[in-house]
Amino acid sequence: MTARGCWDWVEPGRALEALAAHAPDAFLTPAVPGMRASGLIGLWPRAQWRLDPAWTPEAARADLARFCADAGGPVLGYLGYGAGLAGLGLPGLDQPDQEDGFPPGVFRAYHALLAPTPDGRGLRLLAGRSEDVRRIREAFAAHAPLPGSSPGLAPRLGGGLRASLDAHGYRAAVRRALNHILDGDVYQLNLSIRFAADWPGDLTPQALFAHLLRTKPAPFYVLFDTGGHVLCSTSPERFLQVRRGRVLSQPIKGTRAAGPDPSASARELLASAKEDAELSMIVDLIRNDISPHCAYGSVGVRGHKSLTLADGLWQMYANVTGRMRPGSTALDLLWDALPPGSVTGCPKARAAEIIAALEPHRRGPYCGCLALTHGPND
Repeated sequence: MTARGCWDWVEPGRALEALAAHAPDAFLTPAVPGMRASGLIGLWPRAQWRLDPAWTPEAARADLARFCADAGGPVLGYLGYGAGLAGLGLPGLDQPDQEDGFPPGVFRAYHALLAPTPDGRGLRLLAGRSEDVRRIREAFAAHAPLPGSSPGLAPRLGGGLRASLDAHGYRAAVRRALNHILDGDVYQLNLSIRFAADWPGDLTPQALFAHLLRTKPAPFYVLFDTGGHVLCSTSPERFLQVRRGRVLSQPIKGTRAAGPDPSASARELLASAKEDAELSMIVDLIRNDISPHCAYGSVGVRGHKSLTLADGLWQMYANVTGRMRPGSTALDLLWDALPPGSVTGCPKARAAEIIAALEPHRRGPYCGCLALTHGPND
């Protein structure tokens, strides 16, 4: 520790493992060339908001807005896929089942907040009581690595990997989806499969998250304990960002393995008419989604068919931008843009109805949105 509330030798992954007994939540963006690390680790919630499925969309959004305003600081949480469906007028299509007890939405404010140092190799305290600092110090001291030590072995999930759709079922769902496209019901549809495995008793969610943070490069990582269930997420895609009234969405459509010749793979991806069409359709959908909350004439697209490389994969994306109009907030935009277009299809409402008929599983937090908010427009 170099100063009170600053630990420049504890990288975020190790910190979360050390603090596992205190059920930390985290939203992290690692440092990359030209961009500093950012995000927050939250400890010891002082207030919590949970989405009641019985609420109307109007009541839910008003209540969350009040919660965030009263929090007086950063708030971390998520809205699940079902929250977006309710906003589309399709409640009940993504109800909890016996295998998934995740709440439809949870947000928290915290007593203690840690942020990564710009290089992502340490942590600094943003907020906390004296007892919080003491507990953090004790946890880090008990978990301090030896000089020159390396991370432990990669965690392994248990056996019994199970898929919600087998190969035959998935092919049948794809055929039905193609028929819907041929009939003109939708232009694009995103199908998913849920995989489940036995959880080993000696593995903590924090250890798994730390391993992903160290070994699986991605722009966004989230760890969130809902109380009985833990979200451990890594994602390449930014759904929405609002900073000082500026809106950014970066939908991804188009993926290729970099392979032995990354340049050739990139050229092949950029030349694909299929991937171009998919990205263009979703870009148009997202422009439509953000327009009601943006100033007239401010919505545009920059860097269409841009490429980014992470963990051996090329991803093709675009930057959909806008400027918030007076009277709208970032939370208004979030509610009305859910569920994300890149994980549903277009037209969005009809795609969601078809997805519900084709997929035998609940999407829940997956295909919803994990969010960190600092205020009405940030």
